[in-house]
Amino acid sequence: MRILTCVVTAIVFGLLATSNAFAEAEPGQGYFSAMGSYVDDDKDRGVEDDITGGQFGFGYVLNDAYNIEAVFSAYWPDGDEPLPDQEQLAAGLELQRVFRRAERFSPYIHIGAGYMNLDVAGLEEQEGAMYTGGAGFLLDMFDSNIALRGEWKVRFDRASDDRNRQDHLFSVGFQIPFGAGTPKFVDSDGDGVADGIDRCPNTPAGTRVDAYGCEVDSDGDGVKDSMDKCPGTPRGVSVDSDGCPMDSDGDGVTDDKDKCPNTVSGAKVGADGCELDGDNDGVVDRLDECPDSAPGVQVDIKGCEIKDVIRLPGVNFESNSDRLQPGATNVLDDAVATLKKNPTITFEVAGHTDSDGSAEYNEGLSARRATTVRDYLASNGIAENRMTVRGYGEAEPIADNGTREGKAQNRRVVLRIIER
Repeated sequence: MRILTCVVTAIVFGLLATSNAFAEAEPGQGYFSAMGSYVDDDKDRGVEDDITGGQFGFGYVLNDAYNIEAVFSAYWPDGDEPLPDQEQLAAGLELQRVFRRAERFSPYIHIGAGYMNLDVAGLEEQEGAMYTGGAGFLLDMFDSNIALRGEWKVRFDRASDDRNRQDHLFSVGFQIPFGAGTPKFVDSDGDGVADGIDRCPNTPAGTRVDAYGCEVDSDGDGVKDSMDKCPGTPRGVSVDSDGCPMDSDGDGVTDDKDKCPNTVSGAKVGADGCELDGDNDGVVDRLDECPDSAPGVQVDIKGCEIKDVIRLPGVNFESNSDRLQPGATNVLDDAVATLKKNPTITFEVAGHTDSDGSAEYNEGLSARRATTVRDYLASNGIAENRMTVRGYGEAEPIADNGTREGKAQNRRVVLRIIER
């Protein structure tokens, strides 16, 4: 026992004097460990549980996750009176799975196998196979090159009368690596997050990062703070590559505030993203042909005041027929829009003709033409109870029936306002 103690002590002091040792071994490095142990022996051994010895090992780091270690242990438990004292010597090989190696606290689990020699005073020596398993930790708690190591191990052996024995060993000591290495806490990009857990290892200097070393996106819009020109964007708002709210129609009002998101390009808009309507007549300035309408007056879709008659220029019919000519529907569609804009208006669809033909015939023809217009308006959503139909024939000319141009003006249909 004295010889073993001297050897272990010499090795420990020799390693402590090595200037290029580090607290935690890295892949490719070797290390030495020395620990004292409290042994909770199998009750069948007939010995006392106590601090009766220790273990030391030489290990090698295979990679970031695994170590392999040769372990040598020696224990001298006192026998329970009148049973004799014992000497337990063992050697084995263990595989360790290390977690979070790059951090200050690194837990591990281990399994192993080996050979054990049991010398009971006054009896013949016994020996047999040994199997181990357990868990431990490494704690970088010193400014020097030493790591504190603690370990629990359960040991199974058949070195005593070919019977299985189970002992529990609780050990604490030190571990010192051989040779040069980098500091345990490595932070290559200087963001305060160790390389071992840094998911974004090339973060620019000075950038704010989260616990995983990735740039912070404070407003959660998908654009990192270092590139976000609008860092306070409300949650859920769509943003562009600069992190600013989108303005899909390019009117200068962002989508999250734009009540009219499909404004025509170049149109002047207010703070709500809707086109301006200077006279508040319901027709935007861009389309308003009468931009200074008096407050409260009824206007058509061009923004002009509706007086007694809504004229339908261009609503023409085939000769001696009530069939509309091409192009007339465009004018009627404008009339539909105006009437929908002013739903309180009731009106008369009044048909007129020129002086060709008999007065009786012209009256019937004008009524049929007025009916054609009434049917078109009704088919496009104007309620029939808002409309009456009347044919005036040639009775109310507005131009000279003696000329071709005058006759063309007299062949017309108008909407006469009855009630607003």
